[in-house]
Amino acid sequence: MADPIDPRFLDKRTAERYLRSGLLDEKAYERYIKSLPDAAEKSVSVDTTMMEDEDFDDEEDGEGGTGA
Repeated sequence: MADPIDPRFLDKRTAERYLRSGLLDEKAYERYIKSLPDAAEKSVSVDTTMMEDEDFDDEEDGEGGTGA
């Protein structure tokens, strides 16, 4: 049998794939997730703004498109 996978080296998507395929023990992964510290107090608020439609000029740049 292969060596067990260390959950510290997995991102969420990889862990989900390994859980589905049976390469990662679900209980061990859950224990690892619960052992992580809560870093909510270190978070910061982020304000974002959306560009106006006329500012978004992706379709008219003339490169890489499939034109006639």
